[in-house]
Amino acid sequence: MKKIISAAGLFLHLCCYHAQDTVQSRNLQKDISLISSDIPVDNKTPFFKKEWVKKSVAPAILFTAAAATWGEKENIREVRNRYLPTFKAKYDDYLQYAPAVAVYGLKLSGVKGRNNIGRATLSYVTSLAIMGIVVNSIKYTAKVERPDGSKNNSFPSGHSAMAFTNASFLHKEYGMVNPAYSIGGYSAATLTALGRNLNNRHWLPDVLAGAGIGIISTELGYFFIDKMYKNKGDNLSLLSRIQGNDYPSFLAIKLGTALGTTNFLKESDLDNKKQVGFEGGLEGAYFFSKKWGIGADISFSSFPVKPLRETLDDGENFGDYSIITQSLGFLGAGIGPYFSHEFSDKWQFALKATAGYAATASGKVFIKSDSIDTPTHELPIARYKPKPAFRWNAGTSLTYKFNPGIGLTLYADYNQIKSTIRYHFSDEIKENDELNEELNHVIAKERINYITLGLRLTAYF
Repeated sequence: MKKIISAAGLFLHLCCYHAQDTVQSRNLQKDISLISSDIPVDNKTPFFKKEWVKKSVAPAILFTAAAATWGEKENIREVRNRYLPTFKAKYDDYLQYAPAVAVYGLKLSGVKGRNNIGRATLSYVTSLAIMGIVVNSIKYTAKVERPDGSKNNSFPSGHSAMAFTNASFLHKEYGMVNPAYSIGGYSAATLTALGRNLNNRHWLPDVLAGAGIGIISTELGYFFIDKMYKNKGDNLSLLSRIQGNDYPSFLAIKLGTALGTTNFLKESDLDNKKQVGFEGGLEGAYFFSKKWGIGADISFSSFPVKPLRETLDDGENFGDYSIITQSLGFLGAGIGPYFSHEFSDKWQFALKATAGYAATASGKVFIKSDSIDTPTHELPIARYKPKPAFRWNAGTSLTYKFNPGIGLTLYADYNQIKSTIRYHFSDEIKENDELNEELNHVIAKERINYITLGLRLTAYF
């Protein structure tokens, strides 16, 4: 799981990728040069300010993340199978269309956007055509088997591509009117992509690549139609109005490596090493000024527990055996103050402190030995159930902004949870009154402290 950090900490919340297609002001130096040919014109544009670069940043990051997680896709699915093995909800079949429905609902209600309904439809149909050609060309060439084994057309995810095409359509038409439309559209697209994973219909790289295809397809669709009309929209006056208060409010997707600073099951005698896992989640904050705001996060972290090797000397030559404990998983949420400082228009530093609760998944404990006569040579001996516990978190981050709407953030968080774990042993132990009394009332108080190092895809609004 440690390789997951190389995915650039990114899974899909591009909610607030602001429209950058503003009406350009005239360049004074260029105007003067029209009068005097002796004055040279400097037309050099910084690389990250080039329009095609700004439009390709998010898709490029998503395609990179898809490639980086390809080798870990089965391990990531095992996390889903462990914690949500029976999840089945078909909301993703319908939610993928919600942003496009919102566009036409707003236009029919008289809310003015970038284009009138005819040109918007032409741009949308062009985007869908590009997306459909790209997705289906890859699907039936790559022939990747779906995680549920149903078909060989898993990569890339068509649902995710459709959802992000529609979200980008809403962003293009109404993002400059109010960034809330972009936030809503990309949130719906992200939930759609997540649903494809939870329903075991797609691997993580499938939805990452699908999201990138959806975004770039819409960009290309609008590019071609804008060229045909020779301008960037029917309602050009809207393009000069950029909403926002210049405060660093944001929404972000994060992913990173989690490093234990304590032995999580020390009191339970089930591990003797600090654990290494991964963390993923959502984070956001609303700033009341350029320095101070209030934010919250929701994150999931998982830590595989390394098996313990033991030797049983009972006179019967039982020999070596292993104690295997299923991984520990924590679903945490917290809220608290955020502080931000901008070194420049490109670099931003932030601090935070949050408090909340963490719910911990239950798990099982096994004994494994060649002497155990089962197909897996394993014997379940107990299950554990942690209680929900208080969690506090402190963190720092450094963001590089590709443009005012989106940036890549390196973050470091410290988390502390005091967890109470109760162990319930197997029926065979319950049949022995002495062992049942001794073992089935075991409660351990564990300190769960860990540091997370990772990356966020941060969208500002």
